[in-house]
Amino acid sequence: MDQGNTAFMLICAALVLLMTPGLAFFYGGLVKAKSVISMMMLSFGAMGLIGVLWVLYGYSIAFSNGPDGPAGTDTYIGWDGVFGFDPSMFSLDSLFAESADPQGAYPTIAFAAFQATFAIITVALISGAIADRAKFGAWMVFAGVWATVVYFPVASWVFNFTLGEDGSVVDGGWIASMGVIDFAGGTAVHINAGAAALALALVLGKRVGFAKGADKPHNPPFVLLGAGLLWFGWFGFNAGSELAADGVAALAFLNTIAAPAAAILGWLVVEKIKDGKATSVGAASGAVAGLVAITPACAALSPFWAIVLGVVAGAVCALAIDLKFRLGFDDSLDVVGIHLVGGLIGTLYLGFFATGSGLLFSGSFRQLGIQALSAVAVMLYSFVLAFVIGFVIDKTIGFRVKNEDEVAGIDLALHGEEGYVLENSRA
Repeated sequence: MDQGNTAFMLICAALVLLMTPGLAFFYGGLVKAKSVISMMMLSFGAMGLIGVLWVLYGYSIAFSNGPDGPAGTDTYIGWDGVFGFDPSMFSLDSLFAESADPQGAYPTIAFAAFQATFAIITVALISGAIADRAKFGAWMVFAGVWATVVYFPVASWVFNFTLGEDGSVVDGGWIASMGVIDFAGGTAVHINAGAAALALALVLGKRVGFAKGADKPHNPPFVLLGAGLLWFGWFGFNAGSELAADGVAALAFLNTIAAPAAAILGWLVVEKIKDGKATSVGAASGAVAGLVAITPACAALSPFWAIVLGVVAGAVCALAIDLKFRLGFDDSLDVVGIHLVGGLIGTLYLGFFATGSGLLFSGSFRQLGIQALSAVAVMLYSFVLAFVIGFVIDKTIGFRVKNEDEVAGIDLALHGEEGYVLENSRA
């Protein structure tokens, strides 16, 4: 067992888990002061629920091919598949048996832990689209069902595969088997979450008084802190997806610096031209847009092309966030404009500039076609099922708070807490 790679995997898993509290700060700073607790609780609720579901059965759905299957995964963690049951889940013997294998690069349970953090952050991302107006209980029901019927299967399509000696996929999920380049989750994470966010925004409808400029971020320092924590954790997200501390991980690490750095500049230039000012929220949003775009591409681009991707993603996403006003859907915190659009940009960009297989290097449109088909398939699957799940929840237990609670701020109504309690306000 390679202790160095095992340590690398565990450290990267911890980094990716930190991204969800970082997202809570990022989203929390963007909403109004009397809804900050509610917003952050959507992320922490996802951490609790999805973490448990992943151990119980999510891992077994996503990586269900047994010890000789894709990625060398075992199914003794949780239930075997959807309906089967493995009694060994109650025993530690099978979990530690593989540690005696000197050929293993890392324990399967380290891989399971790493992938758990991906499931958590993907679900949490969706919550930004329904800020200021969603019931916590309804969100938890949605999160559990969506993770089960959308994220876990899509993760299997994209992440569950075995590589041959030449580096090609010899067995795996249908998207991976096509030859898609998605190193760390442009399709499975960002397009997946972005499409679900659009569906939920349509189900819940617009906030009271929805209009451009009507809702201002209440705490830009929270937004910057959240973006910083996200960027820090993203090194584990991207470099860790190599599953080894090697040169490919180092390339992914460098590109995770280059692309978001360039995206900050791209976003701020567009913001200055469009609105006359470069803002701190714009800088934070640009960094996240660049991180989203580089996620699928971090190991398949030279640093130069990563910078170009960052500039493009920052500029385009800065323009895309206004689509909600033009098209009339209320994506509260721009999950669609940043994650769906940024994920599409990063995924399709590889069809042109991926080293070796992109159009620029191969002269062939094949890679672009694979990237486009994968992106569209995940987007449609996630959107349709998220809309159906959200619609059913809304028509049964209700998904949206009362209008008067929304206007007043939903922290007290939903959680009995306030984000900011000043002593003189109690007098």
